Amino acid sequence: MEQRVFGHTGKQVPVLGQGTWQMEDDSREEAIRSLRAGLDLGLTHVDTAELYGHGRVEESIVSEAIAGRRDEVFLVSKVMPSHATYAGTLAACEKSLRRLRTDRLDCYLLHWPGSHPLEETVRAFEKLVADGKTRAWGVSNFAVADLEELVSLAPAEHVACNQVLYHLEERAIEHAVLPWCEARGIAVVGYSPFGNGRFPSPRSPGGRVLESIAQAHGATARQVALQFLVRRPSLFAIPKASREAHLRDNAAAAALELSREELQRIDEAFPLGPSSDALPVL
Repeated sequence: MEQRVFGHTGKQVPVLGQGTWQMEDDSREEAIRSLRAGLDLGLTHVDTAELYGHGRVEESIVSEAIAGRRDEVFLVSKVMPSHATYAGTLAACEKSLRRLRTDRLDCYLLHWPGSHPLEETVRAFEKLVADGKTRAWGVSNFAVADLEELVSLAPAEHVACNQVLYHLEERAIEHAVLPWCEARGIAVVGYSPFGNGRFPSPRSPGGRVLESIAQAHGATARQVALQFLVRRPSLFAIPKASREAHLRDNAAAAALELSREELQRIDEAFPLGPSSDALPVL
């Protein structure tokens, strides 16, 4: 599995990881098996959040999947904006650690911008790093205006990543968010890279392009899509897979090499769309 330096952390992290959003709706046993299979294949970046299943995904799925293998895992969780006061962030992190049965996270994120002062959240994040509760911190669903506020409160070098919605039919981050983060060495982690159930039909014009490229490589359209979405050094992706077969299909995407011409065909088949100050969120 290809690895890249994750923002300013200095940590080598797999380009493809494992998301766990909505995993509480899946078979617990299958989900655990899938996550463990992913670890075996090198997908050791595991992303979760206190929001997912109201803590059940952390407590009953992720904790079990990483049991006995914590040192292999780049473990990420998130605090809800409603909890993101100074004291609330510290308490939320402690609760996530207990549910995950670990003494530290590798990265802790603010799930999206909220109403509590961002200064309090940042102060709590810095305290958690100082106390060894998390090795790094970052944000999720932050537009450029949010990021500008963030770096007025802490050096950009302290911000590990911005986790954002990114799939072939939602490329809004490429207008401003991605270049802004790249200029400051902040990793960009794409969630829902298959569009949360909106993956292009093979009968659609874009779907036909993906299928054609996939056939040329003996790959699948989803593998082609994933490789396109991590084509730049700053990009990472965390597809969810609660079934082992789906997980293995995702993992194989890392070995796929697309030519410049193929990347251009995909780029033309899935245009960026208009620029906007707002950032799409699922």
